[in-house]
Amino acid sequence: VPKDGIPALVNPKLVAPGHDDAEYLEPDELVFGVSINGDVRAYPLRMLDWHEMFNDVIGGVPVALAYCTLCGSGILYETEIAGRAAPFEFGSSGFLYRSNKLMYDRATQSLWSTMAGKPVIGPLADHGIELPIRSIVTTSWSEWRRRHPDTQVLSLETGHDRNYEEGVAYRDYFGSEHRMFETPFDDDRLNDKDEVLALRFIPAAETPVAISASFLKRNRIYENNFGGQSFVILTDASRANRVYERPADVGFVAWDKRHTATDHHGVEWTLTESALTAPDGRTLKRLPAHRAFWFGWHRAFPDTVLIK
Repeated sequence: VPKDGIPALVNPKLVAPGHDDAEYLEPDELVFGVSINGDVRAYPLRMLDWHEMFNDVIGGVPVALAYCTLCGSGILYETEIAGRAAPFEFGSSGFLYRSNKLMYDRATQSLWSTMAGKPVIGPLADHGIELPIRSIVTTSWSEWRRRHPDTQVLSLETGHDRNYEEGVAYRDYFGSEHRMFETPFDDDRLNDKDEVLALRFIPAAETPVAISASFLKRNRIYENNFGGQSFVILTDASRANRVYERPADVGFVAWDKRHTATDHHGVEWTLTESALTAPDGRTLKRLPAHRAFWFGWHRAFPDTVLIK
């Protein structure tokens, strides 16, 4: 694919759910849900299959979504870096590395790993630059809209001539067990395209961690500790996963899969996109994580600890 042959969206048009332009979405369609500083948005996968990147400002924060369709991963990065005059704007380079797309920044033309959020080739490589990761959730449109009736959603008016019908762009690929391109891959702990939740708060010096999405569906409350960080993962009825920090003296025993998680002291914590909040004002902040196909994540981080 030539450079920008898959065109990134830049500050795309959004509409309210009740607007006629939002009626194209079916209830069970998947969206990337984002909420920053009260600015709530949904970006349907069926549209991003054609674009694989967006550059936008959400809640006053410049961000970019790096969506690798081949790897099944959508990662939200902050694009403003200390010491730089302006945020980065990214596009699709057309290059792949082990089936993972390489994005590029328009200012320096450096190539970046979408999975790692780091420049790997070009003027910015080896400068210690790494994009901060923001929380994102993959969920159904109906579940996101139920939780956030005031959400905005991506309009079909993107400025590009594409067939945005559901499944048009990658129907055969997503419906197959096979990869589009062969890559070195010899880990059969999961099938290639089984989904995992990649934990992105693990320090770089620690071993990466991924958790099977099927495991989390069976264990709607999952608690653990990696890299010195205790956490809880709550999985709702749409199979969406949200990760929150968890102090050592708090353990969760019940979860209504909607808004309320109850700890072993009987305290009911309210779930939002940014935190779990107790009635006494205590908060447990959201931790970054995202879904990916097992082979895509493993090829980027082959020493991953897998929980299944």
